[in-house]
Amino acid sequence: MTSGVQLAAILVSLTLLVVVLDLVRRRKLSEEYSVVWIVCAAALLVLSIWRDSLHVVAGWLGVFYPPAVLLLVLVLFVFLACLAFSVVISRQSAQIERLAEEVAILSAREREARAAAARETRDA
Repeated sequence: MTSGVQLAAILVSLTLLVVVLDLVRRRKLSEEYSVVWIVCAAALLVLSIWRDSLHVVAGWLGVFYPPAVLLLVLVLFVFLACLAFSVVISRQSAQIERLAEEVAILSAREREARAAAARETRDA
């Protein structure tokens, strides 16, 4: 890998790491979800700094251009992040449905209680 490509990869990895940490600091991203992104940025940073690791992994995978392994790792982490967030969204959708049902039941009970109270005052 040329030093220019390596420098660009290091800068992109550091930028991603700094952006994620800043989002956590400003409470725009919860700590729970930031772990995925921090691990992704750290892995990319390690692969960017440690050139030999790229050559070793590229050799295992049969990739002739080692910096392409960085792109492969990035795509893998984005895929895993999307999968993790899909699981979270699915869980939250189920929770929202359950809460909407509970609110509907409570609203019906409240209407029944008010109607019963109105009948009692009318009958009294």
